[in-house]
Amino acid sequence: MKVDLFDFELPPERIALRPARPRDAARMLVVRKDGPFENRGVRDLPQLLRAGDVLVFNDTRVIPAQLEGRRGEAKIGATLHKRIDLRRWQAFVRNAKRLRVGDVAEFGGGVTAVAEERLLDGSFLLFFEGEEPVEVLLERAGRMPLPPYIAGKRGTDERDREDYQTMFAAEDGAVAAPTAALHFTPELIALLEEAGVGRETLTLHVGAGTFLPVKAEDTDDHAMHAEWGRIEPETADRLNAVRAAGGRVIAVGTTSLRLLESATGEDGAIRPFAGDTAIFITPGYQFRAVDGLMTNFHLPKSTLMMLVSALMGRERMLAAYEHAIAEEYRFYSYGDSSLLLP
Repeated sequence: MKVDLFDFELPPERIALRPARPRDAARMLVVRKDGPFENRGVRDLPQLLRAGDVLVFNDTRVIPAQLEGRRGEAKIGATLHKRIDLRRWQAFVRNAKRLRVGDVAEFGGGVTAVAEERLLDGSFLLFFEGEEPVEVLLERAGRMPLPPYIAGKRGTDERDREDYQTMFAAEDGAVAAPTAALHFTPELIALLEEAGVGRETLTLHVGAGTFLPVKAEDTDDHAMHAEWGRIEPETADRLNAVRAAGGRVIAVGTTSLRLLESATGEDGAIRPFAGDTAIFITPGYQFRAVDGLMTNFHLPKSTLMMLVSALMGRERMLAAYEHAIAEEYRFYSYGDSSLLLP
């Protein structure tokens, strides 16, 4: 399909630079296959779901993966993308023409990394020197990797250390937050439990590739980035039991959805999973694992806009986004939410 089919005009003032406070005060647009759009709030979620449904959250934790440093006299920046092993990370490098294989980059605080290899996509394989865990080094030298559409408008600050982390964050490794879950609070979770809505978690370490624009003119020519994920056997068993009992599996975020779909066979059974996924979901895809999706509003011509279009229909989602813009919903990572129920 032509990538231009997923384009729309977004006024810059609709991009949220800070999250709603409290988190569950965000607005939520309810989109069904047909019928009018519903302007609701995240706090309405217990009334919009049914007893026996289950929400699936991503428990990845965002690490301070944005580094600023030098190679000799040249300034460079690095955004870690994907862990390779205990000391090696794949990274996108700003001012990469100043960095060659074998060079040592200094990121301050005694944190140094060797550029071991330049990969085919232009990124580098960085080896972090020393004996301290890389996570410790990043806490000392790194900052939260805010998306470019936020970082380009304001600097990262201490508030982002908390704001850009979900209440479920437990497994270090993401360089972008699973932002749909940013809207949840302990109070909202308690209300969902009272309503009989279950909760499960999986892990998908979101990579910086999630922000990369689709440069190809046709979706068939786009190379999707890979991310590492895990679904425990017990989690898969419980999710299968929910569906067998007539409950719905609602993915909280496109990251949860992509991993669930990667782990599900043609028979519709969700299986344990541990490894990389590069699943690219576009219209025509037959969903196997999920019955709905809670997600924020996505960028034009992005892989995530294609994913929600696959779930609800391209024209339906373009109409929903037109409605959201007219109703002044807040867009992107710190923005409002939508509940998609096909």
